[in-house]
Amino acid sequence: MDLQLMGAAEIQERLGISRQRTYILISRRDFPAPVATLKMGNVWLKDDVEAWISAKRPHLQETTEEA
Repeated sequence: MDLQLMGAAEIQERLGISRQRTYILISRRDFPAPVATLKMGNVWLKDDVEAWISAKRPHLQETTEEA
């Protein structure tokens, strides 16, 4: 099983935003709930984060089509 997770740093990098803005976004009610909380912080399923990006930030959606 290939479990893909994202922490705040990965979300920040994926969205290309500041650390402060990342924490504002992950605190929003419409952001997916974390799947676990570790000493380093919360972690989310990558698929949940990507679904949120598709719904809320469609211009940042990753394309899977080959050029």
